[in-house]
Amino acid sequence: MSTESLYIDKELSWLSFNERVLQEAADKSVPIIERVRFLGIYSSNTDEFYKVRFADVKRRILINEEQGGDESPKQLLSRIQSRVLKLNQDFDTLYNEILLEMARRHIFLVNEQQLNDNQKIWLRKHFRTQILPHITPILVTDDIDLLQFLKDEYSYLAIEMQQGEHKRYALIEIPTDQLPRFIQLPEAKGKRHKTLILLDNIIRFCLDDIFSGFFDYDSLAAYSMKMTRDAEYDLSQEVEHSLLEQMSEGLNQRLTAMPVRFVYQRNMPTDMIEVFCGLLKVSSYDSIIPGGRYHNFKDFIGFPNVGRSYLENKPLPPIESYQFVSARNAFEALKQQDILLYYPYHTFNHMTELVRQAAYDPKVRSIKINIYRVAKNSRIIESMIDAANNGKRVTVVVELQARFDESANIEWARRLTEAGVQVVFGVPGLKIHSKLCLITRREGDELVRYAHIGTGNFHEKTARIYTDFSLMTCEKALTDEVRMVFNYIQNPYRPVKFKHLIVSPQNSRSRLYDLIDREIAHAKQNLPARITLKVNNLVDKGLINMLYQASSAGVKVDLIVRGMCTLVPGIPGISDNIHAISIVDRFLEHPRVVVFDNNGDPDVFISSADWMTRNIDNRIEVGCPIYDPALKKKIIDILNIQLSDTVKARIINKAMTNEYVPRGNKRKIRSQIAIYEYLKHAEKQLKKKADKE
Repeated sequence: MSTESLYIDKELSWLSFNERVLQEAADKSVPIIERVRFLGIYSSNTDEFYKVRFADVKRRILINEEQGGDESPKQLLSRIQSRVLKLNQDFDTLYNEILLEMARRHIFLVNEQQLNDNQKIWLRKHFRTQILPHITPILVTDDIDLLQFLKDEYSYLAIEMQQGEHKRYALIEIPTDQLPRFIQLPEAKGKRHKTLILLDNIIRFCLDDIFSGFFDYDSLAAYSMKMTRDAEYDLSQEVEHSLLEQMSEGLNQRLTAMPVRFVYQRNMPTDMIEVFCGLLKVSSYDSIIPGGRYHNFKDFIGFPNVGRSYLENKPLPPIESYQFVSARNAFEALKQQDILLYYPYHTFNHMTELVRQAAYDPKVRSIKINIYRVAKNSRIIESMIDAANNGKRVTVVVELQARFDESANIEWARRLTEAGVQVVFGVPGLKIHSKLCLITRREGDELVRYAHIGTGNFHEKTARIYTDFSLMTCEKALTDEVRMVFNYIQNPYRPVKFKHLIVSPQNSRSRLYDLIDREIAHAKQNLPARITLKVNNLVDKGLINMLYQASSAGVKVDLIVRGMCTLVPGIPGISDNIHAISIVDRFLEHPRVVVFDNNGDPDVFISSADWMTRNIDNRIEVGCPIYDPALKKKIIDILNIQLSDTVKARIINKAMTNEYVPRGNKRKIRSQIAIYEYLKHAEKQLKKKADKE
């Protein structure tokens, strides 16, 4: 068997994941408004795919053209293009189906040609007062630098003004940064209908209001278009430039980076397409895609529910941790036991409350935290500033290179510095992706440390929609090593050795290899041997090869991979002991967890690291062992519920067919709902036990 047949191209695997998102939009058991929002998620994912992964393939092609050699990136690009075109066709079909489904529920998304007279009158007035002030057309001439002007995150209307045989073009930016994308129209009294119109179509309806009196024309036509840029950038290596300045420069470079995708309304005239492709310097390796009337479907993530409540998911009220709410404060709770939270099932308020209390607790001496992505109005950051104002020593490690959050993190860094917080930008060449917080408290004659080690960001918004584990502990063996990680970030050239934590790039690869080797040794001795792994992405060839060796030795391997999985399950003699599924549902599956059976005495780790080369070798990531037997059991139970999913689990295979796990005569198990019920029951049991005592 050739080496290549052991791995799936990661870009194609990523597109397979995005197809699973599209499956959620197609699933008629999903409430209709949520289906619309999944279309938005699919679109947002596709944008990022082009900015990052497609752009990377294009760069590989250009490098190979300069240096000669490998043709495989060109072949991959062709397969990507074919796959994307098929998915986009499915998307367009699905969008029209969903519009009909919404109409059956008395919600109408209309265009400018479907308005009644009253709506037309109302819209013209609304346009003049609310929308027109935000619109300034840009005339397209040979002198305009369109590449400099067009924004990556925006959709545009390309306007054709024709007078006789003469044509001139203009561009109108859809101003979604200033105005809502969806406008609800007034209805006649007594009607149950709810009618929405896109901002794009309001502008189409009122084109004359924009151009009349300034230009002479016989006809006006509008066609939607959008460009996606390469999201990579080069940083200045000049010594005198601070990392903050370099990142600012890099973002400016991204704003004018070359396009990798040009999407246009499929009935746009050919001569118009040629004009824009020429001005945008679109190459033969870029993706030129004919599409529908609307782009930037990512705005549909926020599609409003103007109908009944059952048209979207029934809320699952966040569960409070009994161990936290029954204690006088967070520190007292953690003195009693380690606490494991699983968002969004548990409330994130316990984390924000921990740092809020630390900000004014007179016993707290210092707080250290590293941030990768935080909410726009972050209570975590506010608590760091409050703590500094209260005289605590506060250190915040800010990752300036968090993709697409760079500008926000630059601003946070400035604000924290102004408040007297020590801001650290980390290790040159290594992104800091760990999720750590360390609070040092004077208790009597000793300093006691409290740590948070998690799989997700300190982000109040994503904690409501991403599943993630948070371990909070004052276990000295762990808190001492968390302190060592912060020291390593600030002094990366000092030798450091971790016994408990798995820390990239220090020991992750060697520790994971050793743990897999131990399972292999058990299998060869006919002892129970099993590995259960849950990650977002599994693409590192070294770790995949270790899993192949484990499978060949008889180790049972269960994988739950949300996104890219380049491992091929089911290859006879190589991976026939590997079973892989992916779960896409109302919450985004985000934790990284691995369980090594260890002959019946399992080792359980939660981690910030995916099994990708960058996370293992080129980032600072932290994996943490779970020592409390009750918490170990809880994580294993949660993984087993997911492995039993018969509703939202898809089989990962070489063909990337995304077939649902067959239910057969098994009962229906939707793991995300089952986990919520499991955790709710666990908290009730803790309370019941405490009441008896």
